[in-house]
Amino acid sequence: MAKNTICLWYERDAEEAANFYAKTFPQSSVGAVHRAPGDYPSGKQGDVLTVEFTVAGVPCIGLNGGPMFKHSEAFSFQIATDDQEETDRLWNAIIGNGGKASECGWCKDKWGLSWQITPRVLTDAMAQGGDVAKRAFAAMMTMSKIDVAAIEAAVRG
Repeated sequence: MAKNTICLWYERDAEEAANFYAKTFPQSSVGAVHRAPGDYPSGKQGDVLTVEFTVAGVPCIGLNGGPMFKHSEAFSFQIATDDQEETDRLWNAIIGNGGKASECGWCKDKWGLSWQITPRVLTDAMAQGGDVAKRAFAAMMTMSKIDVAAIEAAVRG
């Protein structure tokens, strides 16, 4: 296990979530699945307790902790995409698997975890600052899923 690992709390579907992330995002995989050695408040001995996995190179552990805590937008994965095809593929995978669209490139998966599917053209435009950043930002504010061509047009002015 990595020295620093993101622990994500799931009600009971950590293994399902890990498998979805592994098949959806590049540089992702599922590692060890650990079962509870005894009964606990929201489960019983033998239930999947934790799952080690990697999402886009980031080590994580999914904890099946029960219904007490929910995900919020205070934590999200930001996934940089190279083009509209990759943006569409990832966005559609999350939304098509029971997720929910939001604004400005944000969406939630079916477990309530927030994702930012962010084309590099947008982050590059924001990094330029000035009028380019203002135009790209204004264009982004009108979008749910980011439209690469519209951001490129905003950059050009």
